[in-house]
Amino acid sequence: MANVELYTKDYCPFCRRAVALLTQKGVEFSNTDILDHPAQRDVMITRANGHSTVPQIFINDAHIGGCDDLFALEYQGKLDALLA
Repeated sequence: MANVELYTKDYCPFCRRAVALLTQKGVEFSNTDILDHPAQRDVMITRANGHSTVPQIFINDAHIGGCDDLFALEYQGKLDALLA
């Protein structure tokens, strides 16, 4: 199974959509709320090549992007292969 990591903020609707999709698919993932762990924000930005919005999603250490990118992979039928 893939290693899936998210950086989120609790109140973010896009973060909730990404979490809901992964949960619906039965995917286990780690979720770092950057409001609860502010030092992780800089880590996220570095890992995401300068992107500072949330969510930022990584699968097997590869930067996927945000919520729209995750759903684009799903709609293209490519997400399940990444999560396998």
